[in-house]
Amino acid sequence: MKIGVISDTHLSEPNERLYRLADHVFADAAVILHAGDLIGLEVLKAFPNKKVIPVHGNMDRHEVVAKLPDKDIVSIDRFRIGLIHGWGSPWGIEERIKDCFKNVDVIVYGHTHKATNHLRDGILFFNPGAFSGTFIMGRNCSVGILTVFDRIEGAIISL
Repeated sequence: MKIGVISDTHLSEPNERLYRLADHVFADAAVILHAGDLIGLEVLKAFPNKKVIPVHGNMDRHEVVAKLPDKDIVSIDRFRIGLIHGWGSPWGIEERIKDCFKNVDVIVYGHTHKATNHLRDGILFFNPGAFSGTFIMGRNCSVGILTVFDRIEGAIISL
């Protein structure tokens, strides 16, 4: 099973790039995880035929924060995935978000706009980077794919 992972879209509504992502990179994904900073709930309409599980981020509009949780635990097969946006400085973020979850196999997060895909203390820390790119002129746009079989593996997809 493939899981599409996106964060930091920073859009009020879907744009053409987001629709292309849904139709191509995430075409065979069974589920989409959005790790926050959607900005507007309309963004989720880019994935009309998918199960989308989002959390809110620190830059989201009030209506997004009111409707979406700040964190979630998603069960896929026998695996538990913690989903959160993150907060504060990028330094030490993994320590902060790890304390928000118990007994998870993966922690998916955003906020830093920096892609991450590594094991630490037996947990896969996975940040797809930012659909909107880095803070410097929108460079290095990326998303991620988690592949679930007898284990979970992550891949970062540069856009």
